[in-house]
Amino acid sequence: MTVPTRDPGTPPLAQDHAAVDTLHRFLRIPSPSGEEGPMAAEAVAVMRGLGYRAEIDAAGNAVGVIGAGGGPRLMLLSHIDTVSGQIPVHLSDGRLHGRGAVDAKAAFAAMVHAGAALGPRFPGSVTVVGAVEEETPGSKGAVAVRETHRPPDALIVGEPSGWSTVVLGYKGKLDLRYRVTRPPTHPSNPEPKASELAARCWHTLLDLLGPDSGHGAFGRPGATLIALHGDPVAAEAEFDVRTPPGFDTDALLRALRERTPHGELTELHAVSAVRTTRRDPVVRALSAAVRAHGGELSQKVKTATSDMNTLAQAWDVPMATYGPGDSRLDHADDEHIEIDEYLKGVSVLAHALRRLATDEELTRSHTCLSP
Repeated sequence: MTVPTRDPGTPPLAQDHAAVDTLHRFLRIPSPSGEEGPMAAEAVAVMRGLGYRAEIDAAGNAVGVIGAGGGPRLMLLSHIDTVSGQIPVHLSDGRLHGRGAVDAKAAFAAMVHAGAALGPRFPGSVTVVGAVEEETPGSKGAVAVRETHRPPDALIVGEPSGWSTVVLGYKGKLDLRYRVTRPPTHPSNPEPKASELAARCWHTLLDLLGPDSGHGAFGRPGATLIALHGDPVAAEAEFDVRTPPGFDTDALLRALRERTPHGELTELHAVSAVRTTRRDPVVRALSAAVRAHGGELSQKVKTATSDMNTLAQAWDVPMATYGPGDSRLDHADDEHIEIDEYLKGVSVLAHALRRLATDEELTRSHTCLSP
């Protein structure tokens, strides 16, 4: 295997090969949501081999810690589950193919090697988490981390952003189900049928969101009809609503229930939108690292959701999302990542961690909050 030419400041060649080998090993282990056990075990083995103190936690997450402590506590979290459907793992024309190559095993592997590049004498601590079940509504792994770990001094969430892009925020998400039953009747009876009422609920939702709703803008809500099935007697519909910062979910639910009284509307899952600023220490560190590697920096918000939403619900700490890979290949049949893109991601993360370790704002905050 030929590793592409590196920019100045990226890891040594031997570490490049090790990082690529790690990602290859991770991709060869299927890990659809709920079946991440073998992948988590491999991740722990890799982290221990790189000097981490690593274990699988009660939720099934792979958790590794490296560093001497005493300085800022940094956390890197990316998910190790994937959607279902396997892709033959192979390297071709400088690209590594496989399910999870982009979403999001590359981000996780890059985090593992970035933390290892700092070594056990790193003045603070770096916790790397391979979280389970991000591809499910409940985000089991991130919720468990949020409930069992102290908030870190800074957090980087791993998702494919592209090696020169930093993600500042994500829309929120509201999953709804509407169920309705009606007495059996002749099709010509003017009384509304269950299937008609379920369809009417969808159109009512769109009406409440307004004519400017859609998935094309971060500042506006957008809805997707996930499922609609039934007959005149019983019907069910499921909706996915992506919500901008400040969106009043309770008001939407009240209005939708008032206008669809024949059935039962259930909130299946909800997470609020999250957005940080360009002045955030994590954003600054990642941005500086991208520039140091010759990248044309981009900072953006996304209309999807991630574990950044889940963690931000309880943790008011500096955070941003970053990871190598083209997000347009998420869940795609030809999911793959450019090796050069991946290695730049490793180096950018290591550079950013070093900056965060000496960031005056984080150091001052850590000193004030330490027992």
